[in-house]
Amino acid sequence: MANPKSQIPNSKSQAADGSLIPDPGFPPEGDYCRDLESYLCRKNDGHLIRIVGPAFEQVCGWAARGIPLKLAMRGIDRYFERYYAKGSRRRPVRIEFCEADVLDVFDEWRRSVGVSVAPTEAGGSGRVGEASGAGELSGADLLGPRSTLPAHLDRLIARLTTLRGGHDRTLDSILDSVIRELDAARSRARTIRGEARDAFVERLHQLDVSLVEALRHQCDDATLRQLHAEADDELKPFRVRMPAEAYQHAHRACVDRLLRERANLPTIAYE
Repeated sequence: MANPKSQIPNSKSQAADGSLIPDPGFPPEGDYCRDLESYLCRKNDGHLIRIVGPAFEQVCGWAARGIPLKLAMRGIDRYFERYYAKGSRRRPVRIEFCEADVLDVFDEWRRSVGVSVAPTEAGGSGRVGEASGAGELSGADLLGPRSTLPAHLDRLIARLTTLRGGHDRTLDSILDSVIRELDAARSRARTIRGEARDAFVERLHQLDVSLVEALRHQCDDATLRQLHAEADDELKPFRVRMPAEAYQHAHRACVDRLLRERANLPTIAYE
């Protein structure tokens, strides 16, 4: 039996007077869990595992955090990729197994677009994008860089070299230039300190921006409109609580992230 709609929480925020404001960015009640249940069924080759009981409460928690449906699906994909890499499957995957990957994908998304407060974490009016303390930061923000600078450069060079050898040769010139610069810097990355290190990290950011802009200029108007629409959809759960300037910044960052994914381009910047 499908989950009753009454069990699906409506993501809401509070007005200044304490009244609840429905969040227009979330799917209708019931759709979030049912969509993920159907998606998991397809990933399990048609084997249906109902999202009920503790699993149902877990997925409702994702909705309450404001995790967009597409990001939740991407987290499920990430778990399955790792699961497939282990060899032959033995049993269907349950939604509970995917939570760590779903939350990781959501944290990565929040870092990339600059959304620092999820709907239920803000409290009160909860203006997203106005982080005021460590309590409002995601787990990824608190952990800091995911790897050392030398390891970051090694991965970048490997991924960019692979991308350079692909079918799309339109970025060959800029990729060659970036790879050469990163390769030359790799030998001193272990010992670089202080202002020199700060300057190099800033240079990585500049390279990152230049690559994304190159991708943007390659896209036709129809593709850019599609990416803008996808960014709008991802940010819907947060828009009602975001100042206009914060939303514009997050929207552009979201489009940049979608451009990266479309081209399989790694992030050059080092955080």
